[in-house]
Amino acid sequence: MLEYLTIKKWPSDNQAVVVDSVTEEAVVEDSVDGVDGEEATVAVAVVDEVADLEDEAELEVRRQPHLSPFQTNGSAGRGGGRGAPGGRGGPRGRGGPGGRGGRGGARGGANVTLEPHRHAGIFIAKGKDHMLVTKNLVPGDSVYGEKRISIDGGVEGTKTEYRVWNPFRSKLAAGVLGGLDNIYIKPGAKVLYLGAASGTSVSHVADIVGPEGTVYAVEFSPRSGRDLINMAKKRTNVIPIVEDARLPQRYRMLLSIVDVIFADVAQPDQARIVVYNAQHFLKDGGHVVISIKASCIDSTMPAETVFAAEVEKLREGQFKPLEQVTLEPYERDHAMVSAVYQRHVKHN
Repeated sequence: MLEYLTIKKWPSDNQAVVVDSVTEEAVVEDSVDGVDGEEATVAVAVVDEVADLEDEAELEVRRQPHLSPFQTNGSAGRGGGRGAPGGRGGPRGRGGPGGRGGRGGARGGANVTLEPHRHAGIFIAKGKDHMLVTKNLVPGDSVYGEKRISIDGGVEGTKTEYRVWNPFRSKLAAGVLGGLDNIYIKPGAKVLYLGAASGTSVSHVADIVGPEGTVYAVEFSPRSGRDLINMAKKRTNVIPIVEDARLPQRYRMLLSIVDVIFADVAQPDQARIVVYNAQHFLKDGGHVVISIKASCIDSTMPAETVFAAEVEKLREGQFKPLEQVTLEPYERDHAMVSAVYQRHVKHN
């Protein structure tokens, strides 16, 4: 069963060229919603309509076993439900046989109210659908095709722009919705982000920390690094670093001491990578938040066993674990763990 696919292009309305991320085998599927007999939905697109996709555009397709505030039957979010035969699917979804995916969207103004989330710098936009949003550091700019919402600013004629933060596109957003009591990323914070990829989540972290904060974003892939650098041209509180996170000494001259490390490197030695970077850059009493993908650590062991082993490695690296939450239903067999760094305390 293909669990993770990348859509390379749409030859026609009802076909997609998809690539297995593990084998890199390309196949043409007649129905993206039914890959290998499993229900799957298309992640938030970088364009409003399937027909607008270019050959190089890439979208994620994942097996989606549960519904969430971002995916309800026929409603908004990361790919809505399947449309009726000949009809339209929900926003960003694909319609049923003969149908087309609906347009995504969230309108601001009188239809949407904004409430602060318990995590400083994050907000909840409440309307027809409740959405996690961050205040756009660069109003008018969309980083990866995400929806933007303008809310009345309180002064007549002024509006404040927010960006929808989709938990199916961001592990950190999934952790927030999964119930983490504290992510330690807040306005003014200095953050070291390991595994920055193209900067999707990094851009939201930049929104959260604001102009007084800094995000040091480390990504090893040159291709993703180019996208990261381009994103950082507008978000000047992001310092892009295209380098191997296993070798923090190579970028030590670019960093100051940070308040928090967020890690999403999906490598078997992820815990060691985090500990090594903490030894170089994390303040005593600082925090780490790690996204753990069980299959990347040990695909032969139960996920819970893998998570426990990773937590123990953190203990050995002078961390005191604080929280652990699952990232279901947004990610399968993923957990997010937070811990406090106690540089001078030995843990048994």
